Amino acid sequence: MAANSFSEFFLSWMPERQLLRRPCYLSLANALESDIVSGKLAPGTKLPPQRELADFLGINFTTVTQAYNLCREKRLIYGIVGRGTFVSPLPGTYTPGKTGIGSQVIELGLVSGFDKLRAPVIEASESVLKKGYINELYSYTEPAGHLHQRAAGAHWMKQMDVCTDSEHTAVFSGAQNVISATLLSLFRIGDRLAVDEYTYSNLIGTAHLSHIRLEPVPGDADGMIPEELEKVCKRFPVRGIFLMPNCANPTTRTIPERRKDELSEIIAQNQLILIEDDNTGVISPALNSYRSFFSRLPDQTIYICNSTMAICSGLRVAFAAFPEVFRERLLNALFHLNIKTSSLDAEIMTELILSGKAVKILHEKSQLARQRNQIFDRIFPDAVQPGTPGAFFRWLPLPELAVRGMELEQKLLKNNVSVYSSHRFTVMRNPGDFLRIAISSAESNEDLHQALLTVREFIHQYTVN
Repeated sequence: MAANSFSEFFLSWMPERQLLRRPCYLSLANALESDIVSGKLAPGTKLPPQRELADFLGINFTTVTQAYNLCREKRLIYGIVGRGTFVSPLPGTYTPGKTGIGSQVIELGLVSGFDKLRAPVIEASESVLKKGYINELYSYTEPAGHLHQRAAGAHWMKQMDVCTDSEHTAVFSGAQNVISATLLSLFRIGDRLAVDEYTYSNLIGTAHLSHIRLEPVPGDADGMIPEELEKVCKRFPVRGIFLMPNCANPTTRTIPERRKDELSEIIAQNQLILIEDDNTGVISPALNSYRSFFSRLPDQTIYICNSTMAICSGLRVAFAAFPEVFRERLLNALFHLNIKTSSLDAEIMTELILSGKAVKILHEKSQLARQRNQIFDRIFPDAVQPGTPGAFFRWLPLPELAVRGMELEQKLLKNNVSVYSSHRFTVMRNPGDFLRIAISSAESNEDLHQALLTVREFIHQYTVN
């Protein structure tokens, strides 16, 4: 069939043939990615069958297959045997608060940390504004944070068994920016990074942008399996590893100390750069045996203190600790990427830490999270138990369904409940079906209860008998 030979040839996606350049498959893949990222092709859109698109464009069938495969590897699209190829929701996309006229989405997808608990943050903000040196905070100086802010960060991280000083601490505008600066400054194009089979979705997106290959490593209830990591390191020239040792996102797994020892030995043997994204809040005195990866591998580890997000997600402040060997490259990346955090935000976080309000906020939010977890457990009693009792999100395995998890995500969104399915969190070609459900983001316990009932109803509706 000649290209565009039909006067009425409807396809859900109709790229312009004249815009394709050699190599044609790469040009077609770029066009598909562009239309997905721009929103021209909405999540859930069924793409044309490969043969029909090839006929429409007047190109070889295998060219379309290659283009689809490239986009599938980037998690832009997914296939369902016997049903076709569909557009995936982008890993880092945020669901709007409204769908339809007068309908309010209950947010169980994006994880926020009980953001209505703002009184201590407002008090700290008012205290900062009264300080005599407030003018200094409005100048563009100290990209890594002012000395006293970095010192406060170093003090805060000691509770997580991270012994560092202000010279080896930097303030970033969120954990994601630490990850971006690390990948761009310490890794090269084509390097391989070992990750859990299900891992932080924004890490996946940043790795793709940085042209870093992610190697998924199988895990169990205690996290990444050391023997599997060793196999991956023998099979590939792995340069680094990304771990979330406490209440990992999205699986909620927490790595016990013995497993940390075993993983640390393999990381040391293979001289891997470790990115430790730590979601721990303040360590209880009862847990004085807790040890970070950073304390085990201080010369190989970039430590990201992510507990600050739980204090106030609107304050884009994260502390990072690093060894001397990485210092110059990491701080150069912070400067050249222009991702300096607001000095005012950093000062407010410093005030929260030094005044003791940060600890109180985390304690109160932990209590709220425990209440929300109880609601979740009543509705889904057989769900995976989190590694941390006060987890802000849960990992829900799905039974065999007549639809894939990503389709269930779209159907729930149309019914005003936003959840994230497992395809957002993995680089595996055929992942299992799970839902990550943020229990801390709903406006109230009642909203959470209502939304979880809707999720349960849809799972039952599509469960294969």
